[in-house]
Amino acid sequence: MEPTSQEYGIDKGLLRPSRSIVVIQWITIAWMLIECAAAVLSAVRAGSVPMTAFAADSLVELFSAGIVLLQFGRRVRVRPFVAARIASCLLFLLTAVVVILAVLAARWRIAPERTYLGTGITLCALVIMPVLASWKRRHAAATGDRALAADAVQSATCAYLAAITLASVLVQAVRPIWWVDSVAVACLVPLLLVEARRAWQGEVCGCC
Repeated sequence: MEPTSQEYGIDKGLLRPSRSIVVIQWITIAWMLIECAAAVLSAVRAGSVPMTAFAADSLVELFSAGIVLLQFGRRVRVRPFVAARIASCLLFLLTAVVVILAVLAARWRIAPERTYLGTGITLCALVIMPVLASWKRRHAAATGDRALAADAVQSATCAYLAAITLASVLVQAVRPIWWVDSVAVACLVPLLLVEARRAWQGEVCGCC
């Protein structure tokens, strides 16, 4: 059964605490701490553009999950409108990081190396993040929580980058091609820009 807005409640611009949303966000934060640390270490070892973008997305997702939780804080509380704007800015930031990485990789023709740690963490993310994205998307649609909707995009982006990273590893293992990583990561830019704009304008998208 889909959650309804009555189960959460929106009172004077402040969302009432929802146990399910809070639990989802804490799960996200716990996983992002593990994923970010492993992705950064792997990116440094492999010199992979998708892995670096993956690490950057993990860090942005960590901040995004924290912003969503602050909507339900007791001592420090962020209003939903402000949280949505911050989440939107994080998406724009991630877009800029992705563009910079793609350009640098194309400029210097960086050829990545494979690491078992990177492959393992991306496999886990490919399983975990779509589930988290789906949960967040459903709850965001039910509550009209724009920050949570933007955070769902972050989770979906993480899964997409995991898929790109694994695909890159397979392609490079068969035949090293320096421009594959740059093209694959650059394909993510239009999606991020559209979702960042929607979050800024207050639209809740159910397609991520």
